[in-house]
Amino acid sequence: MLVCMVATACSRGVSPDGGQLTSGQATPRSEDSIQIAYGTSPDNFGRLHLPDGPGPHPVVVMVHGGGWLQDHDLTYFEPLARSLSDAGVAVWNIEYRRVGGTGGWPTTLADANDATESLATVVQQRVPGLLDLNRVHIAGHSAGGHLAAWVAGRHALSSGAPGAEPHIRPRSATIMAGVFDLSLAATDGHDGFVRQLLDGLPQDHPDRYQMASPVNHLPLGLPVTALHGNADQTVDPAQSRIYTDAAKGAGDSATLHMLDGVGHGDFGNIDSAAWEVAKQTILAHVANDSSQ
Repeated sequence: MLVCMVATACSRGVSPDGGQLTSGQATPRSEDSIQIAYGTSPDNFGRLHLPDGPGPHPVVVMVHGGGWLQDHDLTYFEPLARSLSDAGVAVWNIEYRRVGGTGGWPTTLADANDATESLATVVQQRVPGLLDLNRVHIAGHSAGGHLAAWVAGRHALSSGAPGAEPHIRPRSATIMAGVFDLSLAATDGHDGFVRQLLDGLPQDHPDRYQMASPVNHLPLGLPVTALHGNADQTVDPAQSRIYTDAAKGAGDSATLHMLDGVGHGDFGNIDSAAWEVAKQTILAHVANDSSQ
């Protein structure tokens, strides 16, 4: 039953140093990660967690949240990434440029795209034969949920837009407490972070809001599950309702699970029931992937 009550979330664990995989070195075990740069900015990197075994492994791209702000990084997602790799999937936990650093419009979205696309280039080159790029899935939390949903739908963007015409298309999306309609979020009083990401209100930059809102880029053509807590005081749970209703209306397989008593940060706590629901949802999507 996908209804649970959890305590207020707290991130735990220290992110490991990124190891180097060199010629003749054994394949890393699941408790190790490999740090790989996908661009030239200090924030253009990800940490790859590999399960035990020879591969090729399905891949889950993980996108952390934190209001798209520089003060919040991928560290709190590292324990979650390890728990998934321990369950038998490879995890690409990505960092990206953020507001307060060199991020914002359009670099934050471009980085989410570039990090995902890098699976077919620098990431695959580092671990040849270990990743199954026909079985890439994506998951994100909060602002990272927005970016994950945007990556899942970016194939619908017009040619020339950041992220248009991707080579890597996820097979499923699991979105935890995500932001899908940025115009609504910027004006309903629930989320002031959107205005910083897009440097203004919807009336100032209507094209940016249109392009950056995942609700505008449907159908996805893949199964999507939105998870949201009904005690979320940061992102209005209506965001997930609106998105899944729109996705279903566009013909997608879209599911909403509203979790009783769950707050916004609970999904980021490795010990929470909310994360366990998210983990099992991600693994179910991987297991149900018809390309296997």
